[in-house]
Amino acid sequence: MSNFQLGLIIAGALVLIVVVAYNAWTTHRNAPKRPRPAEADPAQEPVARHEPAFDGAVLTGAGLTGAGLTGAGLVGSGAEGEAEPGFDGHAVDLRDALDLPVPTAERRGGLDPLIDAIAPIVAEQQVSGDAALAALPPTRRAGSKPFAVEGFNDAAQQWETPQPGQRYLQFQAGVQLANRLGALNEIEFSEFVMKAQGFADAINAAPDFPDMLHEVARARELDQFASEHDAQLTFVLRARHAAWSPGYVQQNAARLGLVAGAIPGRLVLPAQGPGLPPVLTLTYDAQAAMSDDPEQSAVRDIVLSLDVAQVHRSQQPFARLREVAAALGEAMDGVLCDQNGTPLPAMTMEPIAADLEQLYDKLDSRELSAGSALARRLFS
Repeated sequence: MSNFQLGLIIAGALVLIVVVAYNAWTTHRNAPKRPRPAEADPAQEPVARHEPAFDGAVLTGAGLTGAGLTGAGLVGSGAEGEAEPGFDGHAVDLRDALDLPVPTAERRGGLDPLIDAIAPIVAEQQVSGDAALAALPPTRRAGSKPFAVEGFNDAAQQWETPQPGQRYLQFQAGVQLANRLGALNEIEFSEFVMKAQGFADAINAAPDFPDMLHEVARARELDQFASEHDAQLTFVLRARHAAWSPGYVQQNAARLGLVAGAIPGRLVLPAQGPGLPPVLTLTYDAQAAMSDDPEQSAVRDIVLSLDVAQVHRSQQPFARLREVAAALGEAMDGVLCDQNGTPLPAMTMEPIAADLEQLYDKLDSRELSAGSALARRLFS
């Protein structure tokens, strides 16, 4: 074998080695980023919570549209009913960093003439709570609107859902005037009347129904207001280079206090108070989360969202959204975009913050402050 032939063999071997090494490097570089084993957290079991609703039902759906805000990433939205765990104290707590005040206890709950059509019901004699519960209709909805019956507790001097062992003389039945599925209509009002009349007949009581046309008109006006002041902020964090594995996303989100929700591919930043909706949600491809080998699944973008009407302004949800987006973008090498994938410059954030403050003020002026029990029911 000549020196020339030997040189060609060596050169070919070197080229082959370079090609194999380059392909291995490219594969490694483009493979989804994985969590560090030493920092990986065990899966957290979600704890069920109830969505805000006076009948204890989970309310879902989106029907109220038209956010009164301007700027990128704003859409009309429905609140997602889901089980969420409570905050468990991760290494980085944005609440402490922002020195957030704790929201005051909610005093206003149950049926309210501001967002409900209410019919007083007076019994001929005292009715036990057990009998009242037995007389309730099997479903707590009139069409798409929540329906409820309350009894007046003389000892506590307050309205409440009928309780076993208690006795009541006065009741009231109500149906919600509007939610994200729209305004109460004539058919739904008629169903409300039938359910309330059936309850009254069962306990030998007389109901006093409000005028249907008046209540339907109120419902339409309330729905119009809600439609104009309903908003959800939605931002997309997109990978600049290598994709992320679901575990990598979860690990980085957990450092910022986000915890797993009940739906695959969803994490939440829980509120401070028990039973409240999450402050923020982070979602990514559910199929990647449910994959047989999730660490080989590629996630190229995640969605950060805030349902404005569901979270009290005292929790500074938009500031926390910005903090989380910035921290994740830096840690995961991602770029913040709008829903169309257009990168968002930092200058777009301040106008959105200003519009949010105006929205909060308008909700406050209508006694439907963001995060209140009434707002959570209306915007559900």
